[in-house]
Amino acid sequence: MSIGPVEYLIISFPGNKFTGEIAPALGRLIGNGTVRIIDLIFVNKDAYGNVNTFEFDQLEELAPFAELQGEAGGLLSQQDIDYAAAALEPNSSAALLVWEDSWATELAEAIRDSGGVFLEGARVPHDLVEQAMAELTAAMPAAAG
Repeated sequence: MSIGPVEYLIISFPGNKFTGEIAPALGRLIGNGTVRIIDLIFVNKDAYGNVNTFEFDQLEELAPFAELQGEAGGLLSQQDIDYAAAALEPNSSAALLVWEDSWATELAEAIRDSGGVFLEGARVPHDLVEQAMAELTAAMPAAAG
């Protein structure tokens, strides 16, 4: 079975203000074949620093995730959960998500078949991209003149 690149996200929700509103957007990505869910778990840290984990079927606010197709379960370890929990402020929650970038499976397979070896990759933070694009746009009229 060919598999595309696999990514993980830890998405924090300060103040435990998690509503499940990301589920429809994630569902559309799954539906159009962009991503495939491999694992998903939710972590909560209360005001005293106590950590709890939840599956999507354990809390009402996580119910929208029950509609998502995927093979959620088993890949995330207690070490992964502890890592995410350590980064959470008290009275916060997080979603830990592991997905396959299905859209890139063909490219990943071609790279492997050609003997290519993936050395490194990273996600560029949105704020940095936004700032760089604004600076580029601001510099364009000056360069044209």
